[in-house]
Amino acid sequence: MAAGLPTRTRHRILGARMIRRRHDDQQPDEERPSKGARKRASQELQELGEQLIDLPDPLFGSLPLPERLRDAILAARRFTSHGAQLRQRQYIGKLMRKIDTEQIRAALEAHRQKENAANRQFKRIEQWRERLLRDPAALDELLAEHPRVDVPRLQKLVAIAGEESRHGSAPRAARELFHYLREILSASTV
Repeated sequence: MAAGLPTRTRHRILGARMIRRRHDDQQPDEERPSKGARKRASQELQELGEQLIDLPDPLFGSLPLPERLRDAILAARRFTSHGAQLRQRQYIGKLMRKIDTEQIRAALEAHRQKENAANRQFKRIEQWRERLLRDPAALDELLAEHPRVDVPRLQKLVAIAGEESRHGSAPRAARELFHYLREILSASTV
């Protein structure tokens, strides 16, 4: 087939066939991820690396990271130039492709769940405080759910917080009510 073609063209055709054969022998098409899938995976790892850059120091220090990756992340935190940060983030993504990220993902997910639980608890306390200030019957509901409450203290805090709210003064008792509700509600979840 290639006999009548010029030598240069013949070499290109044969070279392309050899490359295809060599590549096909290494990994069948069904098992090899597509170029788009590889790019998405790479982008996902780079985004994971960016999350590591933004972590608070105590959590970052507790993660099981290789030394090169830890140093790269610390360097990225120091950079102020946009271009330098971009290059460092890409470098972190490259390092992330070489390690097993399951432990890192698990630690980040545990941290996320802990934050979500704290946010839910905060909202629950806020809702109880608002209900107690708006509706006197809410006190009976709270006492039904949590019978070990210091009722006189709670009634006093609700009354003073209501007065503060009506007069527009500093919400000192409302803060104290919030703290007391946090004690009550966290004792019931333990």
